[in-house]
Amino acid sequence: MTSSARGSDKSAEVSEVADRAATSGKAVSDARGERSDGNTDVSRETWPSVTMDTPIGAEAERAVQILHGAKGQQLPRPTHQRVFTIANQKGGVGKTTTAVNMAAALALQGLNVLVIDLDPQGNASTALGIEHRPGTASSYEVLIGEITLESALQRSPHNERLYCVPATIDLAGAEIELVSMVARETRLRNALATLKDHNFDYVFIDCPPSLGLLTINALVAAPEVLIPIQCEYYALEGVGQLLRNIEMVKAHLNPQLDVTTVVLTMYDGRTKLADQVAMDVRDHFGDKVLRTVIPRSVKVSEAPGYGMTILDYDPGSRGAMSYLDASRELAQRGESGVRK
Repeated sequence: MTSSARGSDKSAEVSEVADRAATSGKAVSDARGERSDGNTDVSRETWPSVTMDTPIGAEAERAVQILHGAKGQQLPRPTHQRVFTIANQKGGVGKTTTAVNMAAALALQGLNVLVIDLDPQGNASTALGIEHRPGTASSYEVLIGEITLESALQRSPHNERLYCVPATIDLAGAEIELVSMVARETRLRNALATLKDHNFDYVFIDCPPSLGLLTINALVAAPEVLIPIQCEYYALEGVGQLLRNIEMVKAHLNPQLDVTTVVLTMYDGRTKLADQVAMDVRDHFGDKVLRTVIPRSVKVSEAPGYGMTILDYDPGSRGAMSYLDASRELAQRGESGVRK
């Protein structure tokens, strides 16, 4: 082989290597979002679409669709502020979970929402990512008249439309302190009446699982009661006593009080018991029971440990979708007018 032929072969090899390098470089640039003009695509919208062909990818895509869909769907504002007391004297029925997730779902869909934590455990405050260490301005100081309700407001770090009045451990002693105070049953109602500037569409009051002065204050402050009932054995245990107490408060302290909504929680479709309980509750409460049921979910239980609602912790989960559906149903069951 002549030297010219060898030189030609060498040039061909160099050219082939260069072509491969250029092709490889373009692939890397494409993967990084770099364009041929030297600029870089930094917006997710400019990236090529990727098929979500894995379970995790599919779940992530579903979560994005749910969140964007919820944010794009504005619910009608009620004609007047709707105030709910979330009550059930039986513990472990999903009372606090329902309060914070209903509130978060409504806020996600464009409404201004306030959660008032009246449970000394402060679980609602924790789930909303709200500071509630001892010394924090809280519902305790509001009830004993030291501060206004507005002074205790904190905005949730997860949604600018969602606010909370936290509960601290100091609230545990409020029952005793309130006994000797004037207008002890109406203190929360009077405090709530002064809160006009924030124009909240919905207020949810989370009560302790007992009927003391804290729960009575909540029942006096709210015209509507929402009762969460778990789809398990003894589900209706204690509900009869709760209804009698509600009737007493209605007769003597709050004539507008009424049970308007019942939510079935911890539903496990694999069991006949859950279906039977759901049927019994619907027979007892009729149309007051939401069509949407909240499934038993590990994710829903995990979320508060991270200072989040299920809508922030795992928006693509069944629990998140169920609370979104339940919140829409709750809003649509309200008055059809729109507040100016």
